[in-house]
Amino acid sequence: MQVPVIDLEKAESDLSVLEPLDRACRDHGFFLLRNHGMDEAIERMWQAAEQFFSEPAEVKRQVLRTEDIPLGYYDRELTKRKRDLKEVFDYMQPRADGSDVNQWPEGNQAFFNALIGFFDSATTVAGRTLNLVYRAITGDAVNLSTLPQGAGRTSTVRLNYYPVNDPLGEAEREEVADLGDMALHHHTDPGVLTLLLQDMTGGLQTLSKEDGWIDVPPEEGTIVVNLGDSLQVWTNDVYRAAVHRVLPMKGTGRYSTPYFYNPTSDAILEPMPQLNSDAPRYETFTWREYIKGRVDDNYTDLGEDDIQIDRYRKAG
Repeated sequence: MQVPVIDLEKAESDLSVLEPLDRACRDHGFFLLRNHGMDEAIERMWQAAEQFFSEPAEVKRQVLRTEDIPLGYYDRELTKRKRDLKEVFDYMQPRADGSDVNQWPEGNQAFFNALIGFFDSATTVAGRTLNLVYRAITGDAVNLSTLPQGAGRTSTVRLNYYPVNDPLGEAEREEVADLGDMALHHHTDPGVLTLLLQDMTGGLQTLSKEDGWIDVPPEEGTIVVNLGDSLQVWTNDVYRAAVHRVLPMKGTGRYSTPYFYNPTSDAILEPMPQLNSDAPRYETFTWREYIKGRVDDNYTDLGEDDIQIDRYRKAG
């Protein structure tokens, strides 16, 4: 299969299962995960997402993202300087230290409980999945505790709804960028890896080195995993951050929910010699500076494409 299906529990005890995962990570950066143990949390999350996006626009916009608050609802996000045909709701792990910038719909405790339960389950599975990826590239030759990990504290979840028609009214469209020709334009995720739940509608594609654009087909009971920019840097280009896009919807909308497993807030992004001993292809940079550039650009058009890891690639 171009996008292999990996049994998480079996793969953790049997390295031979990881060969197709290794091939996929070198070619396009996608695989599917089965036997992950998240079914109940996923079902509650889907119910919460469908309920939220079915609300009138004025209700959803009570938790509208702003330039200063990057979490909450948004319906005019940009990718590659083009407006995507989608609505989103972003959130993080709640914090009690006064730094929490989550925006939650008032009076909806069930929504909050479902999304926090999903977040906690995804954090656990993401850590297990990253260790699986590390073992695919190194076997058992490297102590996993010496390798960089992600963190729930810096990770985020996004509820996506891709409608058939533009969610903005005619007057609003005159004030924002025009829609592009994709529901979501091609991009890579900035973090370590992404756990993606998608419904059975289809439309997700990834760019294969060998075959060009290929479908990432929905399959019941699986989580889609794609690699991010940080992991590509850490592996010194051995594994590929997945270039992916979503085709426009025809006839019915599409729901998806990515959990973005991100590096720790103080993480350094540079090739790890345990993962590849070739000469480093990247300069050293920080996760904090990198994610700021990505977040700023998808809120408004800054006049250039969003920041990419190629900015830090060494000459030659």
